[in-house]
Amino acid sequence: QVQLVESGGGLVQAGDSLRLSCAASGRSVSTSTMAWFRQAPGEEREFVARISGLSTVYADSVKGRFTISLDNAKNTVFLHMSSLKPDDTAVYYCAAAPLGRMSQAADRHWGQGTQVTVSS
Repeated sequence: QVQLVESGGGLVQAGDSLRLSCAASGRSVSTSTMAWFRQAPGEEREFVARISGLSTVYADSVKGRFTISLDNAKNTVFLHMSSLKPDDTAVYYCAAAPLGRMSQAADRHWGQGTQVTVSS
């Protein structure tokens, strides 16, 4: 059974940095596509970033500010967020899927989410 546990959220000021972690069990991050999504109040869940091995993709809204990375030894995926803006305020969710299958909703496993709040 795949389990994903996010941590690292919190309340920060605009311009600050934050690192989110997602510890995975039941699936190896090195043989998966791992991703971060976020959902703001009243909004739909949106894609933030994904990583498959050394290949990364970012949403335009976070490109140049966020970095997704893997620690295979810890079976953990990170999201390094810098130059945070109030618009980045959301619950951030980690997702895992077999390589290349992140676009298939039925193949995704989700974490419980972690709140990130950016004050102006």
